[in-house]
Amino acid sequence: MEDWTGFLRLGAEERNGKTVAKKVYFQGAYKVMRPIYHDESGQACYYILNPGGGYLDGDRYQMKISLEKQAKLTLTTQSATKIYKTPNSHAYQEAEFNLKEGSYLEYIPDPLIGYQDARYKQKNVIHMEKGCTLLYSDIITPGWSPGGEKFSYDTLQLINEIYMENELVVYDHIKLSPATQNINGLGLMEGYSHLGSMIVVDEKTNHDLLDRLYEAVPNQTKEYKIGLSLLPIPGFTVRVLANTTQTIERIFSEFHNIISQEWFNKTPSFLRKY
Repeated sequence: MEDWTGFLRLGAEERNGKTVAKKVYFQGAYKVMRPIYHDESGQACYYILNPGGGYLDGDRYQMKISLEKQAKLTLTTQSATKIYKTPNSHAYQEAEFNLKEGSYLEYIPDPLIGYQDARYKQKNVIHMEKGCTLLYSDIITPGWSPGGEKFSYDTLQLINEIYMENELVVYDHIKLSPATQNINGLGLMEGYSHLGSMIVVDEKTNHDLLDRLYEAVPNQTKEYKIGLSLLPIPGFTVRVLANTTQTIERIFSEFHNIISQEWFNKTPSFLRKY
């Protein structure tokens, strides 16, 4: 995969209490805006742009992000990632993140939308040193189809690998193939249309935090299903099944707020996209 539709290189470091770019390079159908500082914490926020408007047949994207010690970065997208019909070759995106000790990465892309006959594979590889913090989320959403089917996409596959001090500690793999799976069956979508995932890694994670997160959302509702699990390392993962993007975003926003207040004594920035 040497020919990329778009690729991005971004390195950030801490200077005098403020996170700044050490290197930025992008080419093709990937661009990144100048950093925004939403508060006085010095944490930088970068918005990734795709001028093409969506992923098409055979598109290939690569992103490499590195944070030096104590750097704090929010990385998000300007809009949803739209996967259109891919009749010949699936669209593909890979990202590599390298986090040094004391760094903090929030990677919060907008929802991934799979339209009719879309095939897409995404792989995130995250290398962390001890003492880092990671907060990552994604949302899978079915796109519009002429026949009104909820699951008209072919395949959406998301892989996350997390390495702590060069040792693989988390492997997370989601593969939704409505044509070959009983997509509404137990262990898949179970009658819902949207799937949200969140992964948080931090040495301060404990059972008390998970109890607070459970208490923050009602559990007797048909609006969604939610599950939280501790990871093999200090951290946890969240899965949410729902029928709207807004439902999952509301839950993730509440969790993000609790984590930020608990660990950093601050309120998360509002990543307005309109």
